[in-house]
Amino acid sequence: MSTLKGLVSLLLLVINTLIWSIPLLTLILLKVVTPGRPLRRELLKVLNAIALQWIGFNLWWMRHWLRPDLHIDTPEGLSPDRWWLVVANHQSWTDIFMLQMALHRRIPIPRFFIKRELIWIPVIGLAWWALEFPFMRRYSREALEKNPKLARRDREATQQMCERAQDMPTAIYNFVEGTRFTPAKQAAQQSPYRHLLRPKAGGTAQVVGLLGHRLSGILDVAIAYARPQPTFWRFLCGREGAIRVNVRRLDVPAWMPGGDYHQDPDYKERFQTWINELWQDKDRTLDASV
Repeated sequence: MSTLKGLVSLLLLVINTLIWSIPLLTLILLKVVTPGRPLRRELLKVLNAIALQWIGFNLWWMRHWLRPDLHIDTPEGLSPDRWWLVVANHQSWTDIFMLQMALHRRIPIPRFFIKRELIWIPVIGLAWWALEFPFMRRYSREALEKNPKLARRDREATQQMCERAQDMPTAIYNFVEGTRFTPAKQAAQQSPYRHLLRPKAGGTAQVVGLLGHRLSGILDVAIAYARPQPTFWRFLCGREGAIRVNVRRLDVPAWMPGGDYHQDPDYKERFQTWINELWQDKDRTLDASV
């Protein structure tokens, strides 16, 4: 029966995506041929509204059909009319929907850092592009050592997103570990954390450096699953078990905005210390949740 439930869930997800893809693709075509940033910005507002409806219906059927054992703790004072940076741990595709369950319409539509390969996902990849998500290339350390200029491409994508984010309230989501947690990756990294991989500070530092004066806060999210090694398929089958999402609001430290992580060694060291301490706190939160 759980497999049947998973297949029905997958069908609901596909149907909802296809329904909203009709107006979405129409507006994407208009955006491609529309000259000038002001007009494209107006189209982006409509695209955002469509994306919110797509997200909202997904959350509706998930709550009523899957009925997840979900426990959410969110702070007061959130608003969809402000700018936010959301940093979270990452274990499964389910994380994306858990973040949406916790923050949908409480803050602006999410913009995730997306691996460039995911642009080829039918419909969804094109929607991410039209919604101006930053696509990251994720080069290996060996490739970066051979050609340091490659790192500039991801920084340029982040900078472009932050420049466009000045136009309207934005929520930038970042899975700071850069990949999904697994025990094998944890061992390979020799991570000092029980439930987390080592955080990658560069993207977060760049967002805060460029957009910090706009941010109303940093939302630190800890997502904990009662069952180890969660999977999106198990969630769609209704077998994931208890899930806890703890969101806490942090003020942006006064020294962060305007800093240059990649050119200022002192700023880089200070930021790395800050994010490592944040990760230690998150590890303790996950300890108490599992």
